[in-house]
Amino acid sequence: MRRAIAVHTRGQWPEAAAAESVTLPFLDRHRRRIRLIADTGAPFLLDLARVQHLTDGDGLELDNGGYIRVCAAAEPVIEIAAETPGDLLRIAWHIGNRHLPLQVAETGALRLRADHVIAAMVEGLGGRILWRDAPFDPEIGAYAGQAHGGGGSGGGHDHDH
Repeated sequence: MRRAIAVHTRGQWPEAAAAESVTLPFLDRHRRRIRLIADTGAPFLLDLARVQHLTDGDGLELDNGGYIRVCAAAEPVIEIAAETPGDLLRIAWHIGNRHLPLQVAETGALRLRADHVIAAMVEGLGGRILWRDAPFDPEIGAYAGQAHGGGGSGGGHDHDH
């Protein structure tokens, strides 16, 4: 079976060398080792040294020298808009306070995985909700690849909830 042995970020690999693609929802794009099926139906093994978050446009380098393009699958999401930029920032603060994965859509709307409880909170804060199916490729965060928190705490939080 073919093995994908390295991940190259979007724009940092020869995209013309992609023989095929694999389309995955958000929750299936944080992996180290798993058997996957390319969009052509051909199986391959994702076999990385450490867990990595795959984003839309990344290239998986195969052990035979080829590449597979990672595509974000359309999935149920909510897009959030608000009357003013200040209102949208306030909503973003509340979402961040809950440590939810968030994508800033090309339109400037905030995009989250569909969640009725969060949608009700956002509407209570004056936000407008659009339910749709779209690729979800959230920000990976300022601490990606680093310990969260200070002093080598290994993942502890240094703020109140």
